[in-house]
Amino acid sequence: MLIWDGLSAHRSKDMKAWLATQRHWLAVERLPAYAPELNPVEQVWGNVKATELANLCPDIIDQAHAAAAIGLERIGSSYQLCFSFLDHRGRRL
Repeated sequence: MLIWDGLSAHRSKDMKAWLATQRHWLAVERLPAYAPELNPVEQVWGNVKATELANLCPDIIDQAHAAAAIGLERIGSSYQLCFSFLDHRGRRL
């Protein structure tokens, strides 16, 4: 399943053509153009910002990058946490 936000680049002719060739196996759930409350990725970033990036004042950008990567790894290694973001938005696989 592809959860597709309304970014204008996602509505390009090339993207639409590619999606048309993938319909036999790929389900697409389109979100409105601006609907952060429906986008589970917003939950992911909110969680990382509230945990690994909270009060972080890095000396170099690499430190912020490393902290964000640790947060994404933490979330990605938790089946329960990943699916809780989908459940919170009313999406189920």
